[in-house]
Amino acid sequence: MALVKPITNFSNVVTPKFGNTRSTSSKSSTMIRMSSSSTKTKKPTTKKAIKETLLAPRFYTTDFDEMETLFNTEINNNLNQVEFEALLQEFKTDYNQTHFVRNKEFKVAADNLQGPLRQIFVEFLERSCTAEFSGFLLYKELGRRLKKTNPVVAEIFSLMSRDEARHAGFLNKGLSDFNLALDLGFLTKARKYTFFKPKFIFYATYLSEKIGYWRYITIYRHLKANPEYQCYPIFKYFENWCQDENRHGDFFSALMKAQPQFLNDWKAKLWSRFFCLSVYVTMYLNDCQRTAFYEGIGLNTKEFDMHVIIETNRTTARIFPAVLDVENPEFKRKLDRMVEINQKLIAVGESDDIPLVKNVKRIPIIAALASELLAAYLMPPIESGSVDFAEFEPQVVY
Repeated sequence: MALVKPITNFSNVVTPKFGNTRSTSSKSSTMIRMSSSSTKTKKPTTKKAIKETLLAPRFYTTDFDEMETLFNTEINNNLNQVEFEALLQEFKTDYNQTHFVRNKEFKVAADNLQGPLRQIFVEFLERSCTAEFSGFLLYKELGRRLKKTNPVVAEIFSLMSRDEARHAGFLNKGLSDFNLALDLGFLTKARKYTFFKPKFIFYATYLSEKIGYWRYITIYRHLKANPEYQCYPIFKYFENWCQDENRHGDFFSALMKAQPQFLNDWKAKLWSRFFCLSVYVTMYLNDCQRTAFYEGIGLNTKEFDMHVIIETNRTTARIFPAVLDVENPEFKRKLDRMVEINQKLIAVGESDDIPLVKNVKRIPIIAALASELLAAYLMPPIESGSVDFAEFEPQVVY
């Protein structure tokens, strides 16, 4: 399989160059409320909004009645309760119970971050906090709804919501170093929710957790080897933090194995490839809009992203029935063309044209983006799933 090709080392990192970052406009329907004051106080407050786009962190909901049916032990004979019991004990151990303890380094480091780099870190903390909080809300509701149907699975979801809440709180505390704080209660009510059927929740969330693991561990190992780029102490916590993401992903792997109809037919192969493409493209386009952040910690954005995509894809191939051939050079070429097209789309949105003219200009650009997406999706896939990949464990080199 093409999956077993070794990846190359990261090339020499570039010298950080911090240009002005693109400002975000406000939308009342998707406002994230934060605290502000014009004078510097102990806990200043401000109000800020995240622009709702296809690439923004999203909040998800699902068909909870169908979820209850899927995990009813009287209906589904594929549920491996022994495996779920073992996973439950793993979550109950709570390895990171005392890990997320802050120290004085945080505020000092935040005060030393000035200019565009400071703005970049605020956006990083804000988007990360929103994503973690989104997971907390979904897992908490699943834990509540499945309590009678399958108490073991329900408790695991509740414990995962504990992890996500801990992550979101830690990130929100980081924002306080910059004299900001997300109003998560307001965010719960104001944010738009995207509905996904349960099987789509499984695909998307598994990928989200696993790609989160590879992002965090890659950044951690890079900064451990290059401490001169350690400009904010939150990255020192990533080694243990990413193990939470890994455990969450393993749980979703067990959930999918308990629902073989989501993995064993031609439709499952098509959906698996679709969600792989969606997650990989979203990350690549998002990160390429924020290259100053990755340069600020000494990483080449595109090389970092391709490393994460390749390793996530290898991990995903253990459970998904088909994955993309991301190690084919043509796949990266298509991603790079999408970046160029997306930049044109952003430029149209930021122009002074009236809305009608903007929409007309967007049509050929969106068509070009859709064409690239379709071409990437139709590339010959890699048949995979439910095989022993032990000999292919990635040897990560930095």
